[in-house]
Amino acid sequence: MRDKIDDLEVLVDDISGLNSKLVLLIGPPQSGKSDLLEQLSARRQTRVLRVGLTLSRELLTVPGTRRHFQALDLLKDLAASFGSHGLLLIDNIEILFDRRLQLSPLDLLKRYAHARRVVAVWPGEISEDRLSYATTGHPEHQDYGIDGLVPFKIH
Repeated sequence: MRDKIDDLEVLVDDISGLNSKLVLLIGPPQSGKSDLLEQLSARRQTRVLRVGLTLSRELLTVPGTRRHFQALDLLKDLAASFGSHGLLLIDNIEILFDRRLQLSPLDLLKRYAHARRVVAVWPGEISEDRLSYATTGHPEHQDYGIDGLVPFKIH
């Protein structure tokens, strides 16, 4: 039987012909999503964009009142510099849900996945073909349909 990393590699190759090439690694906390992404990174010889750390560092130089204007451009530049071999690996996206940045995290990931394959760790849950982040009533709560992406569940 193949390992999860082998299954993920096959999937990453298979999605190259799709219009939206977005794979979301979905599973409970401590299920190994980030480890799996690191394994893929090593096999494909590309770096993982850790959005929380990298974008936060870039936003430190931007005045608080301007951050929501700059976040999108900064993230676009980061995605361009981290993507290689037609593949972008993304982890730690929780900062994208910060309401002050006025971003739609899933829409951003989908946008990047039109030009190249994107594999991202989803920090929320999937249930009945719906993605969610945070619980209902939480200020950062988001709920999405799964159209235009390929969920890769990790248990």
